[in-house]
Amino acid sequence: MTIPTETTSVNKEKDSVQPESRKTLRSDNGKIYYGHSNEVNRLGYNDYNDFIKNRNGKQSMNGFDAEYLDIVDYIIKITHQIWEQRGIGVIYKTYHNNVTMHCGSLNLQGINSVISNTLQTLHAFPDRRLIGGNVVWSGNDKDGFYSSHRVNSTATNLGDSSFGSATGKKVNFRTTVDCAVHSNRIYEEWLVRDNLYLVQQLGLDPHEVAKGLAQSTKSNASSLQLSYGLSETMNGQLMPDVFEPKSSQFEIGEFILDMYNKIWEWRLFNQLNEYYADHAVVHYICDKDLVGYDQIQGMLVSLLASFPNAKFLVDRVTCNPIDGKDAWDVSVRWRLQGLHEGIGYFGQPSWKPVEILGINQLRVIDGKVVEEWTTFDGLDVLKQIYLNADDPIEIPS
Repeated sequence: MTIPTETTSVNKEKDSVQPESRKTLRSDNGKIYYGHSNEVNRLGYNDYNDFIKNRNGKQSMNGFDAEYLDIVDYIIKITHQIWEQRGIGVIYKTYHNNVTMHCGSLNLQGINSVISNTLQTLHAFPDRRLIGGNVVWSGNDKDGFYSSHRVNSTATNLGDSSFGSATGKKVNFRTTVDCAVHSNRIYEEWLVRDNLYLVQQLGLDPHEVAKGLAQSTKSNASSLQLSYGLSETMNGQLMPDVFEPKSSQFEIGEFILDMYNKIWEWRLFNQLNEYYADHAVVHYICDKDLVGYDQIQGMLVSLLASFPNAKFLVDRVTCNPIDGKDAWDVSVRWRLQGLHEGIGYFGQPSWKPVEILGINQLRVIDGKVVEEWTTFDGLDVLKQIYLNADDPIEIPS
């Protein structure tokens, strides 16, 4: 089975949802993608009980099983079938044999790894429930679909896991999963889970857990160099690149790239008010809700203080309009690469190379971000720090 990449031109997708006056080449390097809200049954405010009442397919789904009405329906249903109905065998029908799953600093390869990881997770958390928050998507059944699925999970730790022995404690945590899908099968996946908050709720010491994970990683690693160069904000003596929108009008994809370029790459935190509403809420890791400019600025300063010269990269922006409103649901997949060389959210510097994989979802209304869900794996960051370090790194509670 040949798996194509998602070849639909970003500008073609954009043309189909943007006014004629906005048809212009963008300096986005092919990072912006769009999906039509009227092609799918949106999750919206529906829970699973209401969502499964949909009977009318709105989207061409050639190559997919007949039970899936559209790409949102596909993602919501297979998540329910695999995790809550314990239909592990559904993975054989919905994942490619050679699937690649990106899990922070660890990559899983092949369908057997997906099966194994799923079984071990359900052993540790047998009553896990996955409550869908949103699915942002793009693509079609010819070139392939792309989805970004935000989930809140509740579970009880009744079995041993890679974190340690069973604690019997109840937990809740956020996961965001991006999937590349073609012909009923996921062939690439990016999974980001707030494992730091999960471990904290279990009453375990995140540092000890991270050390154990680091030791396991080292014992399975070869003697080859593990880091091939260090990424920094500046390219030599040059300042960071500047994103230059090509459209004089508001265009959601360009707005997002411009915002992350100014705030995350240039660290221009004083420009937050140009992109965020004054009542904006950022749902951060470890169940922290940040409200307003001051708290959002504080989070950004604290995080980037740990990696002051790290390079920030946006891999993909996926945008869905919300019908009948000047509003958008957006997903942003990003990476932060650099040295843990500063005192910040992750404590005293270890001088270890770290790469953070993150996925943010945003709600943009009237040209301003009103709500954002920031998800990355802080425990994976600690694991990378402890790969060759012994001293504890204190994290804010």
